Amino acid sequence: MVVCQESAERADRIFHALADATRREIVALTLAGEYSVSDLARRFPMSFAAVQKHVAVLEQAGLVTKERQGREQRVRGSADSLREAHRLLDQLADVWRGRIDRIGAILADPDPDPDPDPDPHPHPVADAGVHLVPRDGKEHCHDRDRRSEES
Repeated sequence: MVVCQESAERADRIFHALADATRREIVALTLAGEYSVSDLARRFPMSFAAVQKHVAVLEQAGLVTKERQGREQRVRGSADSLREAHRLLDQLADVWRGRIDRIGAILADPDPDPDPDPDPHPHPVADAGVHLVPRDGKEHCHDRDRRSEES
């Protein structure tokens, strides 16, 4: 169960990180080449601190790695983490395809129950010939109709 929980948390981190357009662009850039955080900050219309935060989210998700080289922090994309995200999306797609196929099969079958019960709500006591009067003591229209049908 712990492994499953860890997997779910990792998937949540990956998809949360990829939910932002700036972070997706950072991933795309860093997969193509290595960039310093400063280089990345110059490419986006936001503060250096904002880009640093985006990089931190991506790093926590494992989508990029950050390595200090002298005064710079170099960022590199992780293809393995993207493959994992792709695998997770494939699994979700398989689940939904299965559900859609089952719905399609249900809708395609015009007569799912070949021998339907004419009375979907059977009344074992009434069917045994016993007439019951409701607690209010009044006979209701549907009770009279049912008795006249039985006669």
